[in-house]
Amino acid sequence: MPLTQGTMTNPNADRVRRIAELTRAKTRRKVGRMLVEAPQAVREAVTFHPERVEDVYIAIDEDGNTVSARAAEIAAYIMGHKDECGGIYVHYVTQRVMDAISGDAQGIAAVASTKGMAGRLADFAAGGDNDVDGRRGPLTIAAFWQVRDPGNAGTVIRTADAAGADAVVFVDDCVDPLGPKVVRSTAGSLFHIPVLRASVDELFAWNADHNASVLAADVRGTGDLKPVPLPELLAAEPKDDAHTSRSILFGNEARGLDDDILERCDGIVSIPIYGKAESLNLATSAAVLLYSLAMSSHVGKM
Repeated sequence: MPLTQGTMTNPNADRVRRIAELTRAKTRRKVGRMLVEAPQAVREAVTFHPERVEDVYIAIDEDGNTVSARAAEIAAYIMGHKDECGGIYVHYVTQRVMDAISGDAQGIAAVASTKGMAGRLADFAAGGDNDVDGRRGPLTIAAFWQVRDPGNAGTVIRTADAAGADAVVFVDDCVDPLGPKVVRSTAGSLFHIPVLRASVDELFAWNADHNASVLAADVRGTGDLKPVPLPELLAAEPKDDAHTSRSILFGNEARGLDDDILERCDGIVSIPIYGKAESLNLATSAAVLLYSLAMSSHVGKM
């Protein structure tokens, strides 16, 4: 772990300004770097993809003590794993410098390369040739069309990761998955699961090329394609290893999925509403549906 000498004290330094500018998508694209804020996200980046992490910034107080105990643990981890983390530079900074870098850092932030992140779905392997964490076989892809809210985007990435999905795909005009608020909202899951991009046509082409189906989450369906209630879908799920690869497609937070997209899907599933609420928000719908399908595939019929 290369440890820089001295403490960074100037919040107006060019280096600090360049880091802070990583909050802008245009800057991230130009320099190929992203900002990772807060202990959870930095820890997962360092643990799962240390080769992408270039610099870690840790705030210290006037007595030279690390402001965050969790940040100190991350520094100790980097120090103890020199083979994996030898390329990470650790910088200690004053609180004023940290505030200039990010108001959401909670004592630690990192700069990481965006290489290999948020790539294209077309480049993602599938089926028997795919190897995700040592697993082979049919895939579950969580796809989100025109998700615009950074908090929602981060939450659905975290949910897909927890439910065991093999990848997340942001379809068409979505929020940048490498933006700081999205990264924070994933709580580190961005570094566990591939997050990819695709157009609508690319999504359907990829599924067709890999003999995978597209299942839309929608409450109304179309004139020709009506939704199947989730309990009925789960009851019809195969109990053995007969599952095939599929993409679960969720729509925009405000208007769902357009009819022309729904009509291209292989099926539609709806989540029953048993109370008086009109609907569920995107993050909740993704959690209910992805977890229900995951549990069904893991333990058989529910």
